[in-house]
Amino acid sequence: MKKAFVLCAAALALTLIMAPAAYAADQAPSPACYPTSVTRSEDGSEIRKVYDLSPEEDPAGIARSDFEQEGFRYTLVDLLKQEAPEHEERFHTETVSIPSKNKDMESVLALLPAEREFVTEDGLTGTLSLRLDTVQVEVAGYGSSAKEVSATRTYPNLAGQDTQYIPKTIQDGGRTLTLQNISWQTDNTGSLDDYTLGDRYTAVATYTGSATSSYVKGYTVTADYSGTVGRIALNKTRYVAIFEGTPLKPIEPVPDPSTQNPSGFNWPLLLAPLGVIAVAGTGVGVALFLKHRKENEEDSE
Repeated sequence: MKKAFVLCAAALALTLIMAPAAYAADQAPSPACYPTSVTRSEDGSEIRKVYDLSPEEDPAGIARSDFEQEGFRYTLVDLLKQEAPEHEERFHTETVSIPSKNKDMESVLALLPAEREFVTEDGLTGTLSLRLDTVQVEVAGYGSSAKEVSATRTYPNLAGQDTQYIPKTIQDGGRTLTLQNISWQTDNTGSLDDYTLGDRYTAVATYTGSATSSYVKGYTVTADYSGTVGRIALNKTRYVAIFEGTPLKPIEPVPDPSTQNPSGFNWPLLLAPLGVIAVAGTGVGVALFLKHRKENEEDSE
């Protein structure tokens, strides 16, 4: 009998030890669920969070605690369970941007297929069509190049092969060119009849310089594709968590006594004795009045 009692006590003690652990295991938190979309009303009074959960996901992981956002405190007021639609679709526009070496429309359209397959950020797919009225071509950038240019000038009938007669720079086509080389030729046209003595020379001067020109590096083509995108729901349940927002009251500042009494003088401390004096004076006056009245009545009797 005693042995059976000991065994029962041991079993009870083991049960008490194991119970908290089993309870803790049952209370293990569920994995957090993340919303597929969040919408907020224009006045901020309501936020709706949509969760599309698969059968493996536990709705207990949906956040239910209060939170603050943009001057409001939000509290969960309802959690709706909806069957996800078998097919979801909407109208969608996608903008593409591609580089191009040419800007003519024939070359640009060759880069843009009439239809393209797109997948949206939230997983909807569809074939979208090119909108020709949205095609735009812009310059992607400019480059510059420099090349050497030259010009020749002839200076005839010079008295000698002296460079002082030759200009060191010239203007040609709006550019300044610098003297680079001189070639001398003898005229041999002098005669006594022309009162000319000695040989005459012709200078052929070569001037050089550089010309800089800019060119377009390339173009950027942008265009919109529009159409319907959709998806088929695969065995999911939709939960909509509705949070109601309450504006946060701003903290009222504590009044600063120095701003209300810039002089810093304590007027109540001064006015308190004056009030006491005024009350006492009023009492004395009333007493004298009553005494004087009583004396007048006694005299009249």
